[in-house]
Amino acid sequence: MKVPILLPNIFDYPFTYESGNINLKPGDYVLIPFGKSKITGVVWNEFQEKNKKKFLLKKVISKLNIPSLNRSTINFLNWFSQYNLIPKGMALKLLLLSSEAIQDIDLEGLKKFELKTEKKFFSLTSEQKNALNNLNSEIDNFRVHVLQGTTGSGKTIVYFESIKKIINKGFQILILLPEIGLTRQFEKKFEEFFGFKAAIWHSGITKKNKKVIWNGISNGRIKVVIGARSSLFLPFKNLGLIIVDEEHDQSYKQDEGVVYNARDMAISRAYFQNIPINLITAVPSLETFQNIKSKKYKISKILNRFKDASLPKYEIIDLNKSKLQSKSWISKDVIEKVKKHLDKKDQVLFFLNRRGFAPFVFCKKCLKNYLCPNCSINLVYHKHNKNLLCHYCGYKGNLKRKCNEKEICDFIFSGPGVERISEELKKIFPQEKHIIFSSDTMNKKDSSIILDKIVNNKISILVGTQLISKGFHFPNLNCIVVVDIDLSSQGHDLRGAEKNLQLYHQLSGRAGRTGKPAVVYFQTYNLNKNMIVDITNKNPDIFLEKELKIRKNNNLPPFQRFISLILSSNDEQKLQKDSIKFKNYLNNKLNSIVLGPVNAPIYKIRKKFRVRLLIRGKKSLNVQDSLSQSIKNFQFEKGIKLSVDVDPISFN
Repeated sequence: MKVPILLPNIFDYPFTYESGNINLKPGDYVLIPFGKSKITGVVWNEFQEKNKKKFLLKKVISKLNIPSLNRSTINFLNWFSQYNLIPKGMALKLLLLSSEAIQDIDLEGLKKFELKTEKKFFSLTSEQKNALNNLNSEIDNFRVHVLQGTTGSGKTIVYFESIKKIINKGFQILILLPEIGLTRQFEKKFEEFFGFKAAIWHSGITKKNKKVIWNGISNGRIKVVIGARSSLFLPFKNLGLIIVDEEHDQSYKQDEGVVYNARDMAISRAYFQNIPINLITAVPSLETFQNIKSKKYKISKILNRFKDASLPKYEIIDLNKSKLQSKSWISKDVIEKVKKHLDKKDQVLFFLNRRGFAPFVFCKKCLKNYLCPNCSINLVYHKHNKNLLCHYCGYKGNLKRKCNEKEICDFIFSGPGVERISEELKKIFPQEKHIIFSSDTMNKKDSSIILDKIVNNKISILVGTQLISKGFHFPNLNCIVVVDIDLSSQGHDLRGAEKNLQLYHQLSGRAGRTGKPAVVYFQTYNLNKNMIVDITNKNPDIFLEKELKIRKNNNLPPFQRFISLILSSNDEQKLQKDSIKFKNYLNNKLNSIVLGPVNAPIYKIRKKFRVRLLIRGKKSLNVQDSLSQSIKNFQFEKGIKLSVDVDPISFN
């Protein structure tokens, strides 16, 4: 019998094989010959388009001893491929583990996910109980429910309680988190609540553990997965609920390789599985907010913080009055206020969303700055590692350079990064223990030890990037200093205002979580205080309403679909010529607006020049379908690569 088999590769269709004496159905994992190799494939639900040529069909070698992939998951992967304009085979590759399906069951490895420990008892407030009742209603079919709660209001405990009912019915649960760094503290909280370990899934998990988890999920032995974006594609046998924590977070966007938004794809997977999904947030994304307003999503709100803890107060430090000393980034007013907090044994956070020591390094003799040789961007100086680093391609350099006159360059470090702020603070508060909290320091093996020290107040001063705003619980943090609010309010990002609203609500939510008075200090030169007032308003819905009107009046997302097309090549002239040719071609093929081509803001990355086009159209799959067909029929010059980003978040 002929069977269609999809392979984890760049093909957009399944290949036809002969099943021989093996009884196969859609979703079965099989081992097949392909060229000179033997590879894993999945029996698919559709054949390739009919071809007049007759081929000698190869036979399936064997059927693997793994529960079949659900038909609903196959339907989801087909849709995922269509929506994001990627080949079906690449969608399947996201589900397999290094293009393999794991059939050997490691019973010993699975036991650690079944160990029972003592559970902690958590009592809920009446407000939390109401939200829980709403989450527990209508859980037998697809629906989207948003749990919006003030930071520190106990949203996690509420949705933990809602999970119990699903687990007791024998279903599996997926909890998506936006950052790897969150999983350590979250995993501990989960085990305390439920009395057993959840499976953790992200890029830092060893291949051996991934094999155990992949198999345990496919056969239903593992009940709960806590994971980053990629966990969405695991082969759940009996998925019953998806949770997307911090649903607004930009980190859910995968912007390399296969490009997709994990939050949006999670909603679609829940739809195809016909199961409920809960979106958890303090400040919803604008897309989610619009879906709430249009009644597509249901919502529950928790307005009061746990144990009635007050939200932090806000204070603006006017740098026009409290001027900075030479080579200093911390004002005298801030130093005096921080001293008072430290005297009360409060933990203090200095926030600056810039990694490294200095974002710009140049010589005051020859006036040349340090640029990445591969990307059109400045190298950032990391003093701790004594190197210059490109945050896009990873290039590393050093400060050894001579001027045009063959003299040694006299360097100036322009602008602050977290390392520079930390260095200044060590001089101001030498007796206090400091730590830098960024992706450079917190995605390492010893980060769990650092987290324990912060929680136990053994570190009094934190210097952090936006990573620290993402769901961490620091009970002694009662003072936050935003070093440069002006930095994050600049730029022309379509989503800039929305991102700032979410960032500073999340950031302020780290403070005052146990009831002690807390303050957030904003250093600024900007005399227009409305921006700070807007983003710190206790009711973020007011700001979101204003932003939604602006988007609607200008036909911007979420009211229109944007699809970003990025052409890249190491041949600049060929790229410019082909991009104009491609734009003219699309204008004749699409019933949508085609903007561009323009040079990308970061024109060169990894030695490739980059040009952008933007498709604006109605929110319909018709846009993707017509674009997909057009791309297939256009012949690019050799050496030009096309990347497609549906619903782009960043326009770099």
